[in-house]
Amino acid sequence: MATENRINFWRRNAKVPGSVQPVYGAQHPPLDPRLRRTYPKDTKPKFNNLKSKKASSFHEFARSTNDAWDIDEEEDEDFLSTPAPTLSSPSGHHSTSAQDQQQIQDDGTETGVSDRLAPPSTEALDFQDVQEEDAEYWEHVNGKVVKSSSDAHLNMSSVCSSLQKQQSLPVRAIIPLVARMSDQNASGAPPMTVREKSRLDKFKQLLASPNTDLEELRKHSWSGIPREVRPITWRLLSGYLPANKERRELVMKRKREEYFGFIEQYYHSRTDEHYKDTYRQIHIDIPRTNPLIPLFQQPAVQEVFERILFIWAIRHPASGYVQGINDLVTPFFVVFLSEFVKDVENSEVAALPLDTQRNIEADSFWCMSKLLDGIQDNYTFAQPGIQNKVKALEELVSRIDEDIHNHFKRYEVEYLQFAFRWMNNLLMRELPLRCTIRLWDTYQAETEGFTHFHLYVCSAFLIEWRKEILSMVDFQGLLMLLQNLPTIHWGNEEVGLLLAEAYRLKYMFADAPSHYKR
Repeated sequence: MATENRINFWRRNAKVPGSVQPVYGAQHPPLDPRLRRTYPKDTKPKFNNLKSKKASSFHEFARSTNDAWDIDEEEDEDFLSTPAPTLSSPSGHHSTSAQDQQQIQDDGTETGVSDRLAPPSTEALDFQDVQEEDAEYWEHVNGKVVKSSSDAHLNMSSVCSSLQKQQSLPVRAIIPLVARMSDQNASGAPPMTVREKSRLDKFKQLLASPNTDLEELRKHSWSGIPREVRPITWRLLSGYLPANKERRELVMKRKREEYFGFIEQYYHSRTDEHYKDTYRQIHIDIPRTNPLIPLFQQPAVQEVFERILFIWAIRHPASGYVQGINDLVTPFFVVFLSEFVKDVENSEVAALPLDTQRNIEADSFWCMSKLLDGIQDNYTFAQPGIQNKVKALEELVSRIDEDIHNHFKRYEVEYLQFAFRWMNNLLMRELPLRCTIRLWDTYQAETEGFTHFHLYVCSAFLIEWRKEILSMVDFQGLLMLLQNLPTIHWGNEEVGLLLAEAYRLKYMFADAPSHYKR
């Protein structure tokens, strides 16, 4: 009977998992406020009312939803009909058109709570200012954003009503759009503190030495790398460049020439019968990569990603290209682009000098290759690396928090149903891109950061939502929560706490396989 239901389900629904649809999550929140699924920390997500009938098993859940990763067809149509976002205004502020996203402020590697919550001046609440500054967004404590009067679909009365409500509520400071991707001391960010300047000086001193002490560099990188020195630090920690300063330029020049030699040798074969399916899948997946960040929708950027992924795929036939690898290019590309432009999110890559574009592309390829060399079993046939990591996560959570583990068992939630994506994409679909970059600072500083330490980060990430998880009393509510965790407001402070908890778990459990085991 279950088999028949599954067959009928797929026959009834034209959309199937993996089809080209918008992906929602930390990086990709819905544009329509009706579709919003982000919640403040102090409130419970009420997923129980999503469907009138509670689903108690995976197959019942499958019958009641089109796809656990997507929203309804009608909502997709609303999403696709939403106007394109406005990137910038003459006044220097940045905004998005109809996108109800929470704005957050990242002050650097370690942010101050008082700075983040500092209210704007009372002049900012004046309605005339809102009319003149059409790019300003105001956000109150519950995470709802009141958009400026430049949005054509908002009439005058609705704006006035919203502003009157806002006057009685605390308001967060306005953050430039670029701060959502480039977190540390980008345009509009606060000036560096004395401690941040001291850390930056220490990094510069290490990097300027004739032979960089990589162990000391890892030690300082664990708590975050200053934006100014992040590109060269990532190249060193990934193993792309040598510690010897005199050899770096020579090695970098040789590796860049080698990459473009691969392009000349292999890229023309993308239309061959043997490789056309690989290229087709890459070509389909590229537009899905951070679809709401305009930078990744630029044709020049998409062409770079296509070349990087295709060359990597044909040079690694054991795995080839697997969906999810496309996400792993983005942090490297953004970090190396930030070396040449300050306003990363709104930069026009095609306007950069050709040599600069080629250098960014080649460096992104080699650093991504170094990363994938350590986790390639995640992408070989049947993806055994991911299967093993998910099982390890299940075993670890059963020892860390038995209540959560038993709660999943009670409502028949399998770890594979939510943690597969955590391992396949290294939490990139669960966290904003700025948080991923900060997370990777630590991963590159850790021994086996992308493999062993990532397991403890996933465990800490799951335990972070303990209260919300235990409040869900049905299968559907649990799965929807776990696949749409409200992290849109996260910044360096939250990632720092997550990493600290992961380190504590690693210290307690890594070398004690029977610790707390029942």
